[in-house]
Amino acid sequence: MEFTQIHNFPDHVAIIMDGNRRWAEKNNKDVSQGHKTGAKTLLKIVRAASELNIKYLTLYSFSIENWKRPVSEIKNLMNLLKTFVVSDLSLIKDLNVKIRVIGNSTGLDRDIFNLIKKAEALTSSNTGLNLIAAFNYSGRNEITRALNKIITDVRDGKLDNCVIDEEMISQYLDTANIPDPDLIIRTSGEKRISNFLLWQCAYSEFVFVDTLWPDFDEVSFRKAISQYQGRERRFGSDAL
Repeated sequence: MEFTQIHNFPDHVAIIMDGNRRWAEKNNKDVSQGHKTGAKTLLKIVRAASELNIKYLTLYSFSIENWKRPVSEIKNLMNLLKTFVVSDLSLIKDLNVKIRVIGNSTGLDRDIFNLIKKAEALTSSNTGLNLIAAFNYSGRNEITRALNKIITDVRDGKLDNCVIDEEMISQYLDTANIPDPDLIIRTSGEKRISNFLLWQCAYSEFVFVDTLWPDFDEVSFRKAISQYQGRERRFGSDAL
């Protein structure tokens, strides 16, 4: 699929990767196979975003709420993370992709924490696509942690006892120095934000697609971007 226009191209695309379990049920597969196939889709979309010269790609990989899922499913997801670092990180490096993980690292198992830091360290010198993985993430939790950091820094004398404004809060979020997403895509037909980038999505454009995440591909990705390009972003202005 070729784009009919090159203007209004998103610098930052975020994706809520939804539908792995429904894909497994639909295809009479085990849930673990749904997640495994979804992981392969992730790599395809990272490659596509890199080839399109998108600057930032944020993926909602694991929410704080996901810990409520069955223990066996969580174990499988953590094993997929380990497989990614061991087997797939070389592909990420070859694509010149730089990984940054956002979310609450407090309380994570040491081996998972170390895997995250390894992925960040091994790609830190890359200069292409910035891949932001939202892991153990919750928008409300992120804002709460940011406000608590500000309170602590004021108390410790690192900040003047000044008025808190939007710019200050933004700099204390996990996404500090990352531009807000231009486009947020959610797969699987659900039309909700699910506690994802609550602060950052204030003026994002949303594209909801019925395709389950394991079936989402480069063509689907390009169609979502093309839909975004057809919109006029007003950022609260009264322009018609």
